[in-house]
Amino acid sequence: MFKEVTLEHTVEAKLTKGKAAKAIDSKTWRQIKKIIEATDGQAGAPIRVLQKTQGLIGHLPREVLEAISREMRIPLSELYGITSFYSFFSMVPKGKYVIQVCLGTSCYVKGGQRIIDAVNKDLGIESEGTTADGKFSLQTVRCIGCCGLSPVLAINEDIHRRVKPSKLKDILGSYR
Repeated sequence: MFKEVTLEHTVEAKLTKGKAAKAIDSKTWRQIKKIIEATDGQAGAPIRVLQKTQGLIGHLPREVLEAISREMRIPLSELYGITSFYSFFSMVPKGKYVIQVCLGTSCYVKGGQRIIDAVNKDLGIESEGTTADGKFSLQTVRCIGCCGLSPVLAINEDIHRRVKPSKLKDILGSYR
């Protein structure tokens, strides 16, 4: 008789090696399985599963995508396609505070790049990077939707308008 391979079996194998062992425990894997079961057969289920899973653990590491692929019987390439297409998905851990600097036309013209340069200097991270302590991540975006307030940066849900590099230390200081 064949042994049924479930998400828990996959988890046990994955937990014995790699970074997943440090970040994801059996309880979390059971929660992911419940998320999958709750969306079974629904239109758009993969996106909902990925959203809820990322909400649970903060990002979508390869091991998690592989387990979801097997459990949902969806090709891994389809899940990669979804996670790489939608900007709100991330396969790498993000900091507690995600700084998004707008580089849309208005923000770029009014100094968006200078703001990125100031964040790089102050936090010591490049775009798409995370500080060593895991507190801040930096992203560039094409538009936040606040063109009349440019240059703009968002930290999580907080929008900071008409940002000047000289004021950046004060802004970041309120999140430290």
